[in-house]
Amino acid sequence: MRMDKYGRELDLILILTENASYTAQQIADRLGITRRNLYYYFDYLRDCGFNLQKTGTTYRLDRSSSFFRRLHEQISLSEYEAAYICRRLDSDDTRDHTAVNIRQKLARSFNLPDAVNPELQRRMNDCVSKLREAMATRKMVVLHKYASPHSNTVTDRIVEPYQLMNDERDVRCHEIRSHENKTFRLSRMESVEIIDVPWTFDNRHKQMYTDMFMFTGEQRYTVKMRMGLLSYNLMVEEYPQSAKCFTADGDTAWIFEGEVVSFLGIGRFVLGLYEDIEVIGCEEFKAYLAEKIKSMSCAG
Repeated sequence: MRMDKYGRELDLILILTENASYTAQQIADRLGITRRNLYYYFDYLRDCGFNLQKTGTTYRLDRSSSFFRRLHEQISLSEYEAAYICRRLDSDDTRDHTAVNIRQKLARSFNLPDAVNPELQRRMNDCVSKLREAMATRKMVVLHKYASPHSNTVTDRIVEPYQLMNDERDVRCHEIRSHENKTFRLSRMESVEIIDVPWTFDNRHKQMYTDMFMFTGEQRYTVKMRMGLLSYNLMVEEYPQSAKCFTADGDTAWIFEGEVVSFLGIGRFVLGLYEDIEVIGCEEFKAYLAEKIKSMSCAG
């Protein structure tokens, strides 16, 4: 099929991603083509990796298709990227109205109150300095007047801080009262006080780890799989950081071995390409997949 500068393909994508579902005839009428030609366009979209869904007699594109995920990743800002831009724009000079407007818009969109409050930013910088000193000397600290949105309380917390995270906007600590490792946001504490008490529970400190599927946790699992060319190519396209986890296994297969902290991300990928992937390592992951397949079978 000859493509006329991809105009109709783009129009078709826009129609299929509207908040509605259309029949083949309705779509053909809007594009000014026959239904027979429309089905050629449908085949073209499928070949390009789009997930075209048909419900009854209507059609739509699944927004979870890899194209839309990659597009979103390319054009959208993460919360941490937005915070970084705000900090670079931040200054005491409020005469730059464009910078002020940008900071305010980013703060509203990403819930970043510190981005437009220089006083709060200075307080956070002081907290970071105290936390760094406490970690270097292995001392406990008091997080004064920490506002917790979960318990809806403002309390002092005695903790052992051991890891600054997320561009120094969060700190990972072992809380003495609960004996749990928790993440505290610097913008929610009034101040940090170092107390002359050495760490006692450093054997319980566990570093937080973010895996290639962007899940964060303390527990890591090593997953080993044999993957065909299709699943290998799709994983490297969708998760470029996974490339270092592969070794060739002949001409048509690859061995993946990497660490994850959650089975949700890698499980979704494996279940979507189950016939092209063999899990050969990590009994916990095998059990997770078996349970998922069982629940899907029961639901069906």
